[in-house]
Amino acid sequence: MANFSYLTEEEKLLVLEEGHDPDFHEHEHGDKYQTSFITHYIFSQDHKMIAKQFLITGMFWGLIGGLMSLVFRLQLGFPEENMAWLKPILGKWITVNEGVGTLDPEFYYALVTMHGTILVFFVLTAGLSGTFSNLLIPLQLGARDMASPLLNMLSYWFFFLAGTIMFASLFLSTGPFSGGWTAYPPLSALPQAMSGSGAGMTMWVLSLVLFVVSVLLGGINYITTVLNLRTKGMTMWRMPLTIWAFFVTAIIGLLSFPVLFSAMLLVMFDRGLGTSFFLSDIYIGGQALEYVGGSPVLYQHLFWFLGHPEVYIIILPAMGLVSEVLSVNARKPIFGYKAMVYSILAIAFLSFIVWAHHMFMSGVNPFISNIFVIFTLIIAVPSAVKVFNWIATLYGGSIRFTSGMLFAIGFVSLFISGGLTGIFLGNSAIDIQLHDTYFVVAHFHIVMGVAAFFGMFAGVYHWFPKMFGRLMNSTLGKIHFWGTLIGAYAIFWPMHYIGMAGVPRRYYSFTTFDAFDHFGSINQFITVAAIIVFVVQIVFIVNFFYSIWYGKKSSINPWNASTLEWTTPVDPGHGNWPGAIPVVHRWAYDYGKDGKDMIAQTTPVQEWESEADH
Repeated sequence: MANFSYLTEEEKLLVLEEGHDPDFHEHEHGDKYQTSFITHYIFSQDHKMIAKQFLITGMFWGLIGGLMSLVFRLQLGFPEENMAWLKPILGKWITVNEGVGTLDPEFYYALVTMHGTILVFFVLTAGLSGTFSNLLIPLQLGARDMASPLLNMLSYWFFFLAGTIMFASLFLSTGPFSGGWTAYPPLSALPQAMSGSGAGMTMWVLSLVLFVVSVLLGGINYITTVLNLRTKGMTMWRMPLTIWAFFVTAIIGLLSFPVLFSAMLLVMFDRGLGTSFFLSDIYIGGQALEYVGGSPVLYQHLFWFLGHPEVYIIILPAMGLVSEVLSVNARKPIFGYKAMVYSILAIAFLSFIVWAHHMFMSGVNPFISNIFVIFTLIIAVPSAVKVFNWIATLYGGSIRFTSGMLFAIGFVSLFISGGLTGIFLGNSAIDIQLHDTYFVVAHFHIVMGVAAFFGMFAGVYHWFPKMFGRLMNSTLGKIHFWGTLIGAYAIFWPMHYIGMAGVPRRYYSFTTFDAFDHFGSINQFITVAAIIVFVVQIVFIVNFFYSIWYGKKSSINPWNASTLEWTTPVDPGHGNWPGAIPVVHRWAYDYGKDGKDMIAQTTPVQEWESEADH
């Protein structure tokens, strides 16, 4: 018989009257959810297993993207050094003359392109949102699974297929696509523009089209589950901020990714059907091509209409995870819950009307640019509200410095320092000087790359017990945190200074430029820091996989948190709760209230309780 200890007598009767099966675990799990190895671990329809698939696949891609960055950082930091030792790995892309190996310039651009594509889409979109939306939406809302487990499974496999095609493009004889992760025409729209513009670009487009399908399938599922499958008592205003973040992120993705799909479709028309959507007045080798009337700026509009919401598709889930981890480990209610929700909604709305701040140098009318400047600066306001509320949540708290909490606090630090530099770039007059320099690289890597990774790491350390029933090693977690935080600032902070000096990004080498060559020592420092940070990530990977099998066994609620996922068994089966689904009586952040350290969401509200958001 199922355990009804979290229900009142009245609710027990209500559950039985409504026909819920108190022996759900024995009956449903035994019949409906019988699985083989393949259906349990590979083609699984259990949201928790799909979350693990997204996470481990994202970790693989993170490793690949990180290795790529090391190769091109070696080129930038030590351009005169012999790189022949890389020839067994990179093959023909290392040219050896008289025993001295040099990296092929075109492959350098391919590495930069693939690094950006992989980290933005496969790691920080699918790896972050795919993992935690799948894991937490049913668990924190009180649902057996997603609205459509089949679509959920297909979402992962479309992502896996997209990644497989992208990975295969690395082994083409002409190399992967090398025109930048934004794939601007004409390098993307002309197969003959450069070697990577041929088959490499075709595979790049096919991969991203499949990735868009994955995002849309997942987003539809997340939205439907949030709207329709909340347990009794779980109103929208009782949802944890994690769920609000995932819900709004899914809406943004559903509205913006189809625009990228349309841009890719038109690029393929230009490539294969002779259309001129993005091409006009093109000359190759002095020969005029027949393309007339197209505009590459049209492509920029289509790309960045996804590209800027994509920034928040990446950062909003991290914000939700950090909000939860901070509150749980500060033992305080999240400060300004409704303000946090409204700021998420404001960010989502504003993210759709600021895309052209990426295009100040593309010939956009200055009057139009001013409008985008205004909205770009306005979007800093809800972001500042969130930062203020995170700091206020920490203030006066009884803070537990777990590994997850350290990464959550690190996220706040990075979001502040990276976000402040965005104010410079959001001003069109200042952007004229800073555009396409290392200042831009530093800004978006700190605020969108490293900060998002810190939110992801906070989530992995915090919810690892729910995924695997064990705890990750705390000492290795702290080594991982400090090494990554110090190393990330050592990599990207100096880039602000060389960017202000005008050093352009994406250049293969600066040795031939008198104006930039004297920054060589800074580039060496950045490269050494990048190598150290990569090694520290290996510590995380070892800790992660070792802890899956040998980590300390977790209790049912190791962090003494109030949300519903910690009411499931340590190793929940498909269906999550062995008996009836818990009923919710209060919001998710009753910490330090009425002399109690924590009051679970399933605890009925008593008449004598002080007023709160329940």
